[in-house]
Amino acid sequence: MPPPNFLRMLQLAEEFFEVKNDPEQLSIDENVLKLLHDIHPATTGEKSTEEGPVAWTIVIPTTYEVMNKFLRGELNERELFEHTLNDAAFEAVYLCSALVLPEYRGKGFAKELACNSIKAIRNDHPIKQLYYWEFSGEGTKLAEAVAKEVGLPLLKRV
Repeated sequence: MPPPNFLRMLQLAEEFFEVKNDPEQLSIDENVLKLLHDIHPATTGEKSTEEGPVAWTIVIPTTYEVMNKFLRGELNERELFEHTLNDAAFEAVYLCSALVLPEYRGKGFAKELACNSIKAIRNDHPIKQLYYWEFSGEGTKLAEAVAKEVGLPLLKRV
């Protein structure tokens, strides 16, 4: 049986993002996690306790071309992922998602995980830009804090 926090995180993800009702969003499953890891091992971050995960983040390194198509609305989130090839020279990072259980919010876990992922990806690729799709005010604050921490400009899909 999975740790109790794992089931809570899955429930939180579904409640917040409602992926089942939006085919344009990237639906995270074991296959997608494997493909993310193939793109770069640092695309996912997790903070756990003995009860299981308390925070998850996903970032996706992409080319400028994919970033610009996404920002202009020519690609949705699922298509962004599908157009990201693991042998590309990545120049940008899409701040895809962050989830933190309510009792662990405000401790900086999501920021720490995202920054660690970006720093690891920057060791292998010339990342010059961050971008995101606003889903909540908290998500925007997180994206801004991450951009400031890693010293990269931030663009938002409108």
